[in-house]
Amino acid sequence: MPTTGGEKLMPQFAVNLSMLFTEQPLSDRFQAARAAGFDKVEIQFPYELNAQTIKALLERNEQELVLINLPAGDWASGERGIACHPDRIDEFDQGVEQALEYALALDVQRINCLSGIKPDQVSSELAEKTFVRNLKYAAGRLAEHDIELLAEAINTQDIPGFFLNKSKQLIDIKELNNIENLRLQYDVYHMQIMEGNLTTTLQKHLQHIGHIQVADVPGRHEPGTGEINFPNLFKAVEAMGYSGVISFEYIPETDTQSSLSQVNQIISG
Repeated sequence: MPTTGGEKLMPQFAVNLSMLFTEQPLSDRFQAARAAGFDKVEIQFPYELNAQTIKALLERNEQELVLINLPAGDWASGERGIACHPDRIDEFDQGVEQALEYALALDVQRINCLSGIKPDQVSSELAEKTFVRNLKYAAGRLAEHDIELLAEAINTQDIPGFFLNKSKQLIDIKELNNIENLRLQYDVYHMQIMEGNLTTTLQKHLQHIGHIQVADVPGRHEPGTGEINFPNLFKAVEAMGYSGVISFEYIPETDTQSSLSQVNQIISG
């Protein structure tokens, strides 16, 4: 993806293949993303394809897979992670091993954990205890291979009851429990809804942020369709010294190609 000015060090841009280019099968989205200028991609759940197939697609298109998620339960039935579910710890551990297998095969350096929706019959205290236990386990296993664990806060308007829903909530968990190999996946869309004050929050928590995702509010469409001033936000993030990845993870308002034309205009200033 082109960067503003060309010479200046900028955050690196990626595209989420689970939400963009969905006009095509997943196996065809790598080439479509490359044609659009992206040499970095992420996939929420790559497990529908075997790792060797994905590796061949990445190599063919000279791309890096920068992020995947841990398995998150039965997504089709509405589950959004199981890390706070005390009766699913064995399943969580198995998911860590599956994600680690893919990450090692595909040279993925970051894996994201979704806390999930707190079950009604589970107390907040038990949900947090379970979440902490699972974060410690995942962070420890991934650290053995120099892979970073992320966790993402998600807004409770779109997903009522989602356990991890504020930036500081994860940072407190990390610090109180001494989980070194853990950072925040900061999703601008979710945090605009839950926290607002994006630039100040990013600056305050920058040392804890390992990855940034973007979509506009409302609607979770491409930057430029809603209330967030993305030109200013991108300039502020650059000024902070963030040189990690900013990934476009949005629902195109019409189609992917049209949305990317608008995204390119914002990036190029």
